[in-house]
Amino acid sequence: MSPTSFAANIRFLRKRIGRSQEEVAQALGLKRTTWSAYEQGVSEPSLHTLSLIADYFRIPLDILLRETLEQWSESQIRTLELAWEERASGSRLRVVVTTADHQGRNNVELVPEKARAGYVSGYADPEFIRVLPAFHLPFLRSDRKYRTFQIAGDSMPPVAHGSYVTGEFVDNWLLIRSGTPCIVVTRQDGVVFKIVHNEIRECNRLVLSSTNPAYAPYEVHVDDVLEVWRFVHYISSELPPPNLKKDPIRKALNAVHDELRRLRWDLERERR
Repeated sequence: MSPTSFAANIRFLRKRIGRSQEEVAQALGLKRTTWSAYEQGVSEPSLHTLSLIADYFRIPLDILLRETLEQWSESQIRTLELAWEERASGSRLRVVVTTADHQGRNNVELVPEKARAGYVSGYADPEFIRVLPAFHLPFLRSDRKYRTFQIAGDSMPPVAHGSYVTGEFVDNWLLIRSGTPCIVVTRQDGVVFKIVHNEIRECNRLVLSSTNPAYAPYEVHVDDVLEVWRFVHYISSELPPPNLKKDPIRKALNAVHDELRRLRWDLERERR
């Protein structure tokens, strides 16, 4: 890495978007003095922080470290940003593999618990999807794609272990609103049902939290995400406790949201 080029680049990019050193440092979980040292070239960030900085400015890391961006045209830089947005959105990863009935209607495929482990490797394989159980739900929109997953664990009450959660396929992850319950398929953790906090534009990641406060929120880098399915409804053989509130997912989200932010800052401080 050329400290001079890197320092000049981040100073140029910060001014280009009209942000102060304090604003950028806060967005990245850094002290202002730390960011100032990076811009002056007297200190070099860790590899993890370099990745966060590249994602924040939507510029590939190798270009951020080696090129002199002040010499680039605005259209060249904007092309880089648009390429980043396409990758981050997930819209270029793949088109969802689906099945249809004899009338050409999209099926709702069911991924039972015993098939969840294989789904991570088979989600894009037409043969794997074809052998999954399939059905129709008449109240779902015909112009959307849905899939049902059997959920394990107790992290998302009132959705109990073994419940069947149906989601709508999300083809642009940048449009996911923070606080949305989703089925997220990742390379590392497989199929999980969580509340999604969208930090793709800021830090190239999703933060996943549970409605059960015993489970701490955690981060997933966008490159680890394979699919996202927005929660539509669930089917369970268990009745929720009678004292649950009318909308437990949304009300539980309000309780964990502030805690999530606090934990996020704690995680960033530990990394430094």
